[in-house]
Amino acid sequence: MTAPAYRERLPAGEPDGLLVLHHGRGTDEHDLLPLAELLDPQRRLHVVTPRAPLQLPGSPGHHWYVVARVGFPDPDSFRASYDLLGEFHAELWRRTGVTAERTVLGGFSMGAVMSYALALGGGRPVPAGVLALSGFIPTVEGWQASLDDRRELATLIAHGSEDPVIDVAFARAARDVLRGAGLGVDYLEFAGGHEIDPLLLPKMRAWLDARLPAATQRA
Repeated sequence: MTAPAYRERLPAGEPDGLLVLHHGRGTDEHDLLPLAELLDPQRRLHVVTPRAPLQLPGSPGHHWYVVARVGFPDPDSFRASYDLLGEFHAELWRRTGVTAERTVLGGFSMGAVMSYALALGGGRPVPAGVLALSGFIPTVEGWQASLDDRRELATLIAHGSEDPVIDVAFARAARDVLRGAGLGVDYLEFAGGHEIDPLLLPKMRAWLDARLPAATQRA
């Protein structure tokens, strides 16, 4: 599978970190790029938004995997995108010089699922954090979350309590699994549907700043 198309927003200077945002079902690499300005208005971070590889008959936009059942991605299409993103992230780290430890993987809906998968997959580099917006930790043949070796991983989960697409029970389950394994979780449940709540953006910015502090704060 060829490397995905992507967009990027360059930092104002030397980047304090890398933010990779994975779009949801039926959109493309343009969808979450405006979110970069809201989460990182000072342009501290190098932001990249890759495009999912699948185009499905009768369904617009691009997809990371075939939806067999919510919570349970189709194994073959999931694995193909998982491998594709693994190579894409590795190339980003080589190209930018920003390491996995200074990277946050984020996404909305299906993109949050892929962010969980790449951050929690066994043998994968451990990023600084996961920004999981309206998603779930997948249950899929051939993939299993590896939790014991990534206790330093932090996650922010935001999910609408009235989400008609991905039930909020998935978010609560992810929170409980991660906290039960000793991982740090910030959990934001809001009265809304399958969306990004703009009222939570200040909390997301503060969380991102804490995960990827400026170089002067790291010194």
